[in-house]
Amino acid sequence: MTVHFIGAGPGAPDLLTLRGRDLIAACPVCLYAGSLVPEAILAHCPPGARIVNTAPLDLDAIIAECRVAHDAGLDVARLHSGDLSVWSAMGEQLRRLKAEGIPVTVTPGVPSFAAAAAALGAELTLPGLAQSVVLTRTPGRASSMPEAESLANFAATGATLAIHLSIHSLDRVVADLTPFHGADCPVAVVYRASWPDQRILRGTLSTIAAMLPEDIKRTALILVGPALGAEGFAESCLYAPDYDRRFRPSRAEGGRNGD
Repeated sequence: MTVHFIGAGPGAPDLLTLRGRDLIAACPVCLYAGSLVPEAILAHCPPGARIVNTAPLDLDAIIAECRVAHDAGLDVARLHSGDLSVWSAMGEQLRRLKAEGIPVTVTPGVPSFAAAAAALGAELTLPGLAQSVVLTRTPGRASSMPEAESLANFAATGATLAIHLSIHSLDRVVADLTPFHGADCPVAVVYRASWPDQRILRGTLSTIAAMLPEDIKRTALILVGPALGAEGFAESCLYAPDYDRRFRPSRAEGGRNGD
């Protein structure tokens, strides 16, 4: 018996890995975070599967469900939205299950920032503008932020910022970032990326707060950085005709050896 933690992706039921789909189909028990995982993904569960929405459950109750399945020899598909490596609360579940000797696996999923970038048709790292993406958030009731992990510190690097779980604090985000990026820095808000009701707002640090509808209060990602609005960026060397690389040498092999 194994508990399979599966990243269920950002929302669209077809943005699910083949491995994740096959594991769901093989597990007679499915625990899913119903507040964020679309029910369409549950169509992959086998007939007669026990399906439990964990949204109203606390950690003890979730582990108890896994323990019952373990005692019965039944594999569990444990579904979380996006990818499990960030803000999934998987770590505390893994710790509890490992302490009880219950085997686990982890299958990654499509993260929300990647789905948001795809919706924008944007590359978040452009030559000369940004070569890093910072995944971060503002403090919330569930988790505080370490002192060094402030928006100001991240903004000072010039990296593209993907700010999660913070749409309710958009005014604070704008206030923290404007001194570093300037009022004209491009901003995009992507609400429920890849869902049927997806919405995209594009603006700047000076305009985005006024553009935000009152009904967008959660499940929206804020992307900030010069790369979001760039048109005149330099082309990378990767596809330049005179760029030597292993699979497309620009000179004869002998020439590279000095002959």
